[in-house]
Amino acid sequence: MTNIFSRFRDIVSANINAMLDRAEDPEKMVKLMIQEMEDTLIEIKASCAGTMAAKKRLERALEEMRTRAEAWAQKAALAVSKQREDLAREALREKRRYAEQSVSLEEETAQTQALIEQYQEEISQIENKLHTAREKQRLLIQRHIHAQGKKRAQREIRRFETSDAFVRFEQFENRIERMEAEADLVNYGRKSNLDEAFDFLENDEELEKELQELKIRAARSDQAENPPL
Repeated sequence: MTNIFSRFRDIVSANINAMLDRAEDPEKMVKLMIQEMEDTLIEIKASCAGTMAAKKRLERALEEMRTRAEAWAQKAALAVSKQREDLAREALREKRRYAEQSVSLEEETAQTQALIEQYQEEISQIENKLHTAREKQRLLIQRHIHAQGKKRAQREIRRFETSDAFVRFEQFENRIERMEAEADLVNYGRKSNLDEAFDFLENDEELEKELQELKIRAARSDQAENPPL
């Protein structure tokens, strides 16, 4: 019994969050805590059930003592009515004896009832603690599953980044970029056919202007040398 109460006090006073924060393996720790709570709960419920059965036995015994005390009281009254004071005294002694046993049984029944109420309070407290621990276990399992999934995803990403396919794609991309750069170098400093055609037209127009100017100057010079009559 003392061992159960000691375990109960340890469980109720335990700070689950603090214990899990200090634990190297919180999942294992909370599992052990739940097992300890469940075992203690089973023992306390069994003790409570035994105490309740004992109370029923006490109540039956108390009822029997009260019945006997009442029966001896009636016998004492009968003896008095028959003028048998000697028998009345003996009957009253028996009544007192059963009455004293009734008082003792009443006290024991009250103590047993108090113990039952204590058990019931302890059961309620442990069940609350057990609910909290199970909720923590559920959250820890979810976090563990999430962490495993994240870790697995990171491994897949690293594997893909280092895979041959990714390397070949990167090499192909680099080759395309190099070919584009080479093409730009080939055309660097060279004008397109269209640009060259417009340059030719522009040069041709300037040449024609210059030719016209020469013709005008030549005509003026000829007029100056040979004025009209």
